[in-house]
Amino acid sequence: KCWLNKTDGDFSYNLLIMTHIYQQLARYLDALPAGYPPTDSGVEIEILQTLFTEEEAALALHLTLLDEEARVIAYRARRDVSKTADLLEAMVHKGLISGSYPNSKPPRYAISQYVIGFHEGQVDRLSKAYVSLFKRYAPHLFEKGPWTKVPQIRTIPINAAIPVTTEVMPYESAEAILRSKTHFGVRNCVCRQELILDGEGCDRPMESCLVFDDAALNDAVTGQGRLITLEEALAKVEAAREAGLVLQPANSQNPIVMCTCCSCCCGVLRNIKNHPEPAALVANPFIASYDVEACITCGKCAAVCPMDALAWADEKITFNPARCIGCGLCVGVCPTQAVVMVRKAARLKPIPKNTLVTYLRMAQAQGPHKVLTLVGMVLRSVVHSVLAPRWKDGDVKKSN
Repeated sequence: KCWLNKTDGDFSYNLLIMTHIYQQLARYLDALPAGYPPTDSGVEIEILQTLFTEEEAALALHLTLLDEEARVIAYRARRDVSKTADLLEAMVHKGLISGSYPNSKPPRYAISQYVIGFHEGQVDRLSKAYVSLFKRYAPHLFEKGPWTKVPQIRTIPINAAIPVTTEVMPYESAEAILRSKTHFGVRNCVCRQELILDGEGCDRPMESCLVFDDAALNDAVTGQGRLITLEEALAKVEAAREAGLVLQPANSQNPIVMCTCCSCCCGVLRNIKNHPEPAALVANPFIASYDVEACITCGKCAAVCPMDALAWADEKITFNPARCIGCGLCVGVCPTQAVVMVRKAARLKPIPKNTLVTYLRMAQAQGPHKVLTLVGMVLRSVVHSVLAPRWKDGDVKKSN
C-alpha cells in the first residue's frame, strides 16, 4: 500500500510500508507481456530483494516499456529530476533497466522485463545466491509464463543449411540480419556463466551473445559488452556453428539480439528439450528432412542435434520431426546430404515486425488485461511527455 509522506520532500510518494514494495514490483512485472508469475514459495520476491534496493524497486514502478527521458519519469514519480536521473543511470549499470543514448539528446530509460530483460542484465555480475534463486524459479516461469504461446526468441538455421531453392526472407538468415544492422556488440553468455557458477556448464565460447544497434551502444556504455565490427559479428556466427550452437534471435523481423545457445546451458533450450514436442514451441518455418537411404549411419547428426530429434538407437539413426527445432546443425555435419532443411508444410504466423509487436502478441495471447496494460502505458507516456517539461528540481517540495 502506498502512503503519502508529507515530511519527506525528496521522495513525495515515499513507501512507508517498504516490505510491500517488492510485491508491488512483482505484480507490475507480471502485468507486462513476458510475465513474472507468482509462486507459493515467494522465490520471485526473493529475486527482486536480491537485485533491487527498495528505492530502485519504487522507481521501477514508474517506468514503462517505452523509452522516456528522466524528466518524464521524475514527473510521474514526483521526484527531483537530477536525483531521478542519477538513480536511473545507476540502475542501467546494474542491468536492472534499459537505457538508450541517442546522439545529442538526453538519455532515455525503460522498464526491463525479467526474461528476456534484467536477468540477462546480470551477466558478469552473477552471485551464487542469485543463481540458486533463478534455478528454483525458472521452471515455474517457463510453465506459467507466455513462452509456450508466443516465444520471445525464435530459432533460425545456420546459413549453410538454408535451402537454396526456397525463397528466404531476410529475417530468416543470420547473415542477412547482421548486414541489416548499423552497430554490433557482443557480450558473455549469462546462461553459461550461471551453469558454471553452479558447478555445471560446458566449454563452448563464453563471449557469444550478439546485440545490435541501440542495444549494442547501451552495452558499450554500461560495460556489459563491447562493440565489434560486422566482420567480427559474422565470425562469431561461424564460430557458433563450429561449436554446435543454435542461433536464436529475438522473435521479430528486426531483432536487437541474437543468442548462440547450447541445450545444456540455455534456459530456453533446456526447458524446450524437456517437452515431448519441442517443434511446437519454436517460431521457425524450417524443419529437417531425413533420407534414410542416403544415410551412412556415421552418427554425426545425432551427436550435434540439441533436441535429440536425430538420435542413435540400435545401430541406426532415428528421426522424430516433432522434436526438430530447425537449427540446421545436422545439415552442417552430414557428409552425404541425408539431412536437408525444408519449409514446414503448415503455414506459421508471420514473424512480428518489431519488438513492440512481439510484446503486443504476447499480451493478446494472455488476455485483454495485458493489452490494456500496454495501452495504458502508451497513454501515460504521451500525456506525461507533454506535462514533464514544466517539471524541475524543487517542484517536489511545492507539490507537498
